[in-house]
Amino acid sequence: MDVDLAVVGAGGAGLSLFVHLDHRWPAGRRPPSIALVDPVRRQGDDRTWCFWTAADDDPVGGPLAAAVHRSWRRVELVDVDGRSRVLDLGPLRYVMIRSGEFYALAEKAVARLRAVRVPAGADAVGTGLVRAGGTDVSARWILDSRPAPPRRPATTALLQHFRGWTVRFARSPGGPGGPGSPGGHRLDPDVPVLMDFSVPQPAHGVAFGYVLPSSDRRALVEYTEFSRQRLPDAAYEGALAGYLRQRFDVGPGDYVVEHVEDGAIPMTDAVHARRAGPGVFRIGTAGGATRGSTGYAFAAMQRQAVGLADALIAGREPLPPLAYPSRHRWLDAVMLRALDRGITPGPQLFVRLFERNPPERVLRFLDGTTGPADELRVMASAPMAPMLRAGAGDALARLARRRSR
Repeated sequence: MDVDLAVVGAGGAGLSLFVHLDHRWPAGRRPPSIALVDPVRRQGDDRTWCFWTAADDDPVGGPLAAAVHRSWRRVELVDVDGRSRVLDLGPLRYVMIRSGEFYALAEKAVARLRAVRVPAGADAVGTGLVRAGGTDVSARWILDSRPAPPRRPATTALLQHFRGWTVRFARSPGGPGGPGSPGGHRLDPDVPVLMDFSVPQPAHGVAFGYVLPSSDRRALVEYTEFSRQRLPDAAYEGALAGYLRQRFDVGPGDYVVEHVEDGAIPMTDAVHARRAGPGVFRIGTAGGATRGSTGYAFAAMQRQAVGLADALIAGREPLPPLAYPSRHRWLDAVMLRALDRGITPGPQLFVRLFERNPPERVLRFLDGTTGPADELRVMASAPMAPMLRAGAGDALARLARRRSR
């Protein structure tokens, strides 16, 4: 098989490329020949993606509008003492995409671009060649989203690990005639809970609850930790049941768990290479799309996909654009060190950032899309002494690494 482009992996990064390439490709112009190499054709709701977007027609979020399940103008933040504040996102929207709608949207793009599927895993990828299940795909350019070791290993490595339940209540909790005492919260479909730090905190790391309501009786409820290792299954189940009881004052008899999803996202200051060889490029997490200090990745995958689509349209080599400015590597390293070593309590740090900055600025900062001026403002609002200590520790670690070379 001889094609212009081979895409290895049909996950979030690979399929996002098809969505944006289809959306941006000039009408009437023949698209490149493409092979999509993956043993699995994904469908159904196996995960949920959320990100911030400025408008339905912006370069990142526009093509995804058909896959948006819910979007919100306000979110709730809860500190460790249970004090709640509702944040107005200003021009931003918090957008929820369920994988079933995203996969369906991507399948239409794959079909319109006339990509050829190779239903096998890649056994070998090299310059100009992908070998998969007995099929040799010769390609001018190759985009590879498979996991790969970083170009520079991590000094600090955490996981953002979570489990989520899609919960359907028999009646709206906190509403008239619904389950829960007057002290329980109401499930408000217009206000998701972005971070609820009132859950029991681990000895090392950060934990929070997370609620994305679809209606006043149905929501995705997650328990998330930033720490070094995943928990046993029973610990996630207990944490979720405990959080539902804590927030809504409900027990297992008051709701049905319709769907379960979980995962672990790397949070690391490792540096990933975007170029794996002549004509071979890494995309997605393998290409640095995951923000080290937050685990956010979906919006960066869309930014990468837009840059790749524009390069292909212009006939340039599809080197993925940097997902985040280079200076953010240092910011990530400092924040990760502070969280991992307990230099500053994570819940208080995140809450303080939102208290001392407009929500839009903090969210853009966490997503890696701020400029230097706003980054300085956010940094100035953080607890100065602990962050200076974390910064000094990171500098010493970098010096030791250079000496070891």
